[in-house]
Amino acid sequence: MAHDGERSFSDVLENIVGDIQEIIRAEVRLAKTEVREETAKAGRAAGMLGFGAVLALYTGGLLLLTALFALETALAPWLSALILTAVVGAAAAILISAGRKRVKQVDPRPDKTIRTIKENVAWVKHQTR
Repeated sequence: MAHDGERSFSDVLENIVGDIQEIIRAEVRLAKTEVREETAKAGRAAGMLGFGAVLALYTGGLLLLTALFALETALAPWLSALILTAVVGAAAAILISAGRKRVKQVDPRPDKTIRTIKENVAWVKHQTR
């Protein structure tokens, strides 16, 4: 039995387990708060990037319109539009073709990870023999 002022082993153990549980809960709360804060930052950054991309798209359109107006000073408006359409269409076709070739070269399998997992499995099998 425990003396006055002394706690039993089971009480001490129970307090330790309770303290560890509270520490784990506190760490989980902290992690949730950090993730929430970082997610909010990422959301704001993504919004800025998206808005910037939209503005860049409009800038490209205005640049093409400027090129059209510049061509119209030397050629008929219909011919200027046709030439600019052909040039932009050709550039788009080249970029799409190059992009498709690069997409075909992408290998989505994590080969290095698969190899290291196989090595780890082989090592564990060797250690258990």
